[in-house]
Amino acid sequence: MSPDSPHRRDNIAPPSAPGAMEERLKFSGDNSFHRELRRRVDEEFKRSGTRQRDSAQMYLKTAVILATFALAYVALVCFAATWWQALPLALVLGTATAGIGFNIMHDGGYQAYSEHRRINRLMAMTLDMVGGSSYIWQWKHARFHHTWVNVAGHDSDIDLGVLGRLSPLQPRRPWHRWQHIYLWPLYGVTAIRWHLYGDFRDMITGTVGERPFTRPRGRDLAGFVIGKLVFFTLAFGLPMVFHPIGTVLLFYALVSAVAGVLLALVFQMAHVVEEAAFPEPDETGRQMATPWAIHQLETTVDFARGNRVLGWLIGGLNFQIEHHLFPRISHVHYPMVARVVEHTCREFGVTYREHRTFGAGIASHYRWLRALGRSEMRAAAASTV
Repeated sequence: MSPDSPHRRDNIAPPSAPGAMEERLKFSGDNSFHRELRRRVDEEFKRSGTRQRDSAQMYLKTAVILATFALAYVALVCFAATWWQALPLALVLGTATAGIGFNIMHDGGYQAYSEHRRINRLMAMTLDMVGGSSYIWQWKHARFHHTWVNVAGHDSDIDLGVLGRLSPLQPRRPWHRWQHIYLWPLYGVTAIRWHLYGDFRDMITGTVGERPFTRPRGRDLAGFVIGKLVFFTLAFGLPMVFHPIGTVLLFYALVSAVAGVLLALVFQMAHVVEEAAFPEPDETGRQMATPWAIHQLETTVDFARGNRVLGWLIGGLNFQIEHHLFPRISHVHYPMVARVVEHTCREFGVTYREHRTFGAGIASHYRWLRALGRSEMRAAAASTV
């Protein structure tokens, strides 16, 4: 394993699930670009006197998002008496739920929130409060996705099963011809599936997508169980004290649909677009052709970097390139990091992929879904973009 692999320093620890060592893909090539990029980013933080984590801006942002979530929840459950009162509150609550995931949980899960491990863990567990499992997310997204972005069979974030074809290496089904139409409303089911099925299925099978992972034990298992109990109490138990079960289910679905659409769109626009590559391993199935950092840049696309309001709401995830290269840096610093990354890419002749606007990213995702649904396009074609 190279000293500049994604499993060192600013990156997530390697998978250690049963069978993962034998199947782990390795990256190859010259890592001088990654070394120089890290050096320059570290130097920029030293020059500016900015801390990479424990930002006062982030703590204030956390308070605002959690307060919005709590106020919207209490108002919806305890005080809303008509549909026209409940509807806007449900929209705000769904947005705040996604905001917790984008901002608080995300930084905590990547140890980017604080220098203190306990604070990071606490922030990561806000995901358990809103229906997910921070433990399983760590395997699914932080390890499998972040290491092997857009590699079919390894990156579970691009696996929709038979419902959709997101990679050229995935089989095409007849109904995929219309996936650029039907997947948009299905994105609204993302959070509901996660709440009621996904985490439980992963726990029972011991796999995330096609890859095995280590089931939680001890404190991690207790956190999983307690988190689910807290969520189901908030989502169903308390609301049914005040409202009929039909009303509770309806507004649970609405809040979850809002959160699901927001979560799905932001992550799809970063990787499942025309400009992103979908590389495949060599004939042995165990070696990628590029160094890890180059792989991240080939498979990831920034969008709407100049939109500060959007960036605040989605936790800087419009700077996906910076997040993938430096996941342990708090997202509030991504604009500064982006300047260094873009300059270094130009100097090394590495392509920096970006959509200037949010709409451009949405349009590219739509075209990519349509193209994959209408052809047997292979990864070789996608990787030449």
